[in-house]
Amino acid sequence: MSFYVYILYSKTIDEYYVGHSGHLENRLFRHVHSGSKATKKASDWILVYKEEFNTKAEACRREMEIKKRKSRRYIESLVTAST
Repeated sequence: MSFYVYILYSKTIDEYYVGHSGHLENRLFRHVHSGSKATKKASDWILVYKEEFNTKAEACRREMEIKKRKSRRYIESLVTAST
């Protein structure tokens, strides 16, 4: 089973969301349709970036690494580099 770190973007609120999951498609569906505390303020979230890992621990570590930077510029550089 693969685990993913992903970045979502909402044009409506011009924000990014960083998360991790072992079931990426299911998790994205829940973000858009039922929301979570962090994503319920918009319904137009799109997947703009993902990284794949072999373990949940690796994915969690990478998510924290991205979030610790607290940098929109860094997130946008990841997104740009992946396209």
